[in-house]
This record gives sequence, structure tokens and C-alpha cells, in this order.
Amino acid sequence: MCDTLVALPNQTASGNLIFGKNSDREPLEAQAVVHVPRTSHSNSNLQCTFRSIPQVEQTYEVILSKPFQMWGAEMGANEWGVVIGNEAVFTNVKINKKELGLMGMDLLRLALERTKTAQEALRLIIQLLETYGQNACGGYQNRNFYYHNSFLIADPEKAYILETAGKSWTFKKVIALGSISNGLSIEEDYEEVSFKEEPKTIQRFFSGKKPNFKNYFSDLIYTKAGRPEIRKACTLNFISTSENSGVSDFMGSLRQHNLEDFHPKKATTGSVCMHATGFTNPSDTTGSMVAEIRKGKPSTLWLTGTPHPCISLYVPFYFGCNLNHPLLNPSAKPDQSLWWKAKAFQKKILLDYSKKQPELRAKWDEIQKDWIKKDQELIHGNATKQELAEFSLSCLKTYENLLGG
Repeated sequence: MCDTLVALPNQTASGNLIFGKNSDREPLEAQAVVHVPRTSHSNSNLQCTFRSIPQVEQTYEVILSKPFQMWGAEMGANEWGVVIGNEAVFTNVKINKKELGLMGMDLLRLALERTKTAQEALRLIIQLLETYGQNACGGYQNRNFYYHNSFLIADPEKAYILETAGKSWTFKKVIALGSISNGLSIEEDYEEVSFKEEPKTIQRFFSGKKPNFKNYFSDLIYTKAGRPEIRKACTLNFISTSENSGVSDFMGSLRQHNLEDFHPKKATTGSVCMHATGFTNPSDTTGSMVAEIRKGKPSTLWLTGTPHPCISLYVPFYFGCNLNHPLLNPSAKPDQSLWWKAKAFQKKILLDYSKKQPELRAKWDEIQKDWIKKDQELIHGNATKQELAEFSLSCLKTYENLLGG
């Protein structure tokens, strides 16, 4: 389960596009923050998560938040200001588990590494989808978790929602605010659509003059269980009621729970900041991102690198800086990384959440506010890459210290 949202420049206080995503995965699947510089390649093939495809001569600089063991990424951006998040969607198209394709996370990273605009990224994902398909296991310990994907794709000026089912796809442009969750949402309001001859578990037929993509392909049982409409409405309502949304509004939106008297033990799949409770609600938010994509100035990627944004801080990262740090590279088991340090720290908060979380949030909101203010000062003051890198590292180290060193 995940949630992704965007506000176009004419909807934000800064006049910059703002993008956010929560990555919901299995509770023990650590998430890494990875920086890959622009690279020239001599190899003819690229090994993605499960299969190889032809490599290109050059890939662009990217910052990614990804499950530690996968090649692909849950979310990220590139040096040109293209930013993408993907969602699992559940369809009635049969998945052939013997013909491994590209994961949605592979498609996301490939688009970031190889394109300069949102439209180019959109077209590349469609091309790769039609060529290789998306039959790939998306689980970590759950090896039976297969799904299809939707994407929110943006650049400094525009954004698109792309939804898929097998090798079929459709997309539409975001007008002002956009949000996607774990269900198909595009009905007859698409800009383009491609229906392939898909092997389907439930046969549905077109009715009316224009085919309805959502109704034709949705798996209603899994989609309903995931409560995507509740979470989508929650994120959209939050940012739409915040006049001229900013980075802090997006962070607040991604920290939301769907119950007034929320407690992690009561959590359901309707919570934007997700807390796993068992079989019917198996996912945690294992990482979160808010990106301010600027035109003509450096963009800022705010990444938690830690689970549960309701008890996390967002650390700023910038392009052109060496961002690879041992703290950001977790392994399968508890280690000295930021992610696992946070996991241990948060366990104590979760034991008395009703009391400890509000106290922590009040203190950390002040720290977050100061970081956002400093980021704006550095950007508007035309700070050097070295100054940006030093600020990013200082925030990272402060966060580590707050988690217990």
C-alpha cells in the first residue's frame, strides 16, 4: 500500500511543484536512500531486479528511496527535475509468474535514469511495459505478492497519472492537484488508452460509447480491502484545504491517520501513515519523501530514510552532492544504519504512543520547521553545492543523534 500526491506550481506558496509519497512495504524491509551520479556505461546489458535489458550509453543523476535488496526504487527524482512515485494496483489480469518482467519499481528507476521530462518518462515506461511486461514478485518475505502498477510522474511544470493492467495502459494530465493510491482511478477521462488482449480472471465488457479503464480492469476484492479511495481523499483534502500548499503541508498530509483517536494497534489500511497490525493490514510505511522541484534553482528532496513519518523527520538532499553515507544503507538485519536505529527508537514510542508521539511531534516539528527555513535561505541565497551538502549532512547527523546516536 502507498500514497502519492502532487501540487502543480500554480497551487503552491513557493510557485514550485511539490510532490510527496509514502512507501508502504513489509515491516522488516529496510529502505535505503541512494545517490547515483550521472554515469557512462560500457556494458551492453543492465540487470534489473529480476531480468536484464539493454543498457544505454549514459544515465542521469538520481536520488532514490528503495527497498534495500531491490534494483528498482519506490520513489525518487533526477537531475532534470523529473520525479516519480509508483503504486501497487490490483487488476483482473492474470499474472504469469513464469515469465518474469520488470517491476514497477524497475520502470520507475529506468525512467528517472533515462529521461529529461515527465512526458519522456511517461512514454518510456509505456514502451518498456509493452516490451517486457510487469510480471514480477513485489514482495519481500511474501513471495506470492504480485501486482500491477500506477505511476505519478512530474517535472517542474507538469504531472501525469499513468495506470496499467498487464500490458494495457492509460494516462491523463494532472490539472492542479493529483493523488493516487492502491486502486485504478482513471475511468473515461483519459487522454490516451491502450487495451491489449489480456488473460483475465473475470470477464467484463465495455458498456457505453467510451471504454471505462477502471471498471474494465479493477479487481474489486483486493482494491476494496486496501481502502485506496479513503486514503486518496484524505491526502487530497488535506492539501486542497491548505491555502497555497507548502512542503510542511505535504509532510503533514503523509503523517495522517484515518482515526481521531488513532493508536497503532487500531490501524487499518485506511491510514496514510500506515502501521501494520496483521493479516488484513500487513504493511508499514517504511519510507517517505516530499520533493520541492524548482525550475532554475536546485531542487530539494526531503526523505525520512526511516519508517512511520508520524514519528520521523525529513532530511534534505540535493543533486550534485556526494550523498552516499553508511547511515543510509541498511541491510536485512538490525545494524547501525539510520533505518534500523529508527526502528529501535520507534519501538519505544509505539509502546505508549498516545502520550509519547504528541510530545515527540511537538519537539520535532520545531526542528523540521527550522530545517525548511534554512533550506529556503540557502536556495534563495544561491548556496554552493558544498554548502548544501554540509547542511544535508548536519541534518542527517542531528537526526541520528535524536534517535540515540
